[in-house]
Amino acid sequence: MAIYALGDQVPDIHPTAFVHPDATIIGSVTIGAGSSIWPGAVLRGDDGYISVGRDTSIQDGSVLHTTPMWPTIVGDECIVGHIVHLEGCTVEDRAQVSNGAIVLHQVVVRTGSIVAANAVVLNGLEVPAGALAVGAPAVIKEGRAKMDVVAMGVKSYIDKAARYRSQMRRID
Repeated sequence: MAIYALGDQVPDIHPTAFVHPDATIIGSVTIGAGSSIWPGAVLRGDDGYISVGRDTSIQDGSVLHTTPMWPTIVGDECIVGHIVHLEGCTVEDRAQVSNGAIVLHQVVVRTGSIVAANAVVLNGLEVPAGALAVGAPAVIKEGRAKMDVVAMGVKSYIDKAARYRSQMRRID
């Protein structure tokens, strides 16, 4: 895995977190217990800090970045799907940002919310607790997010990280 200090900014990765060898972690990044960072993911804490809570998955090809004014914070038991871009935003506990979504500066994705696949959540929008954000630009849909799906996904990635930790081996 590519883990880099940047000046005096050194990543802090919990010993029970799984970071795939093809992920990149740079600078002021904290990764909590039981979380997993998958191939091609880039967490670049150069202009500000990135915090990933416990039991959260940052999936393949996702990019987390910051601005000098807005950190990127992802809570506990979250799913950040494949090829997601998070920048200067907050994703609270048990929320999901689905594949291909973009979540920009000062956005807050509240607890138990889901950002749909390929949604673009523009600067400053708040996704209410338990809501669903869809579209480009994203709009809030009535009804409740399906939290059982998020909980199943969280468990799936905890199990997958344990499998990779114990069984993955390079063969080239």
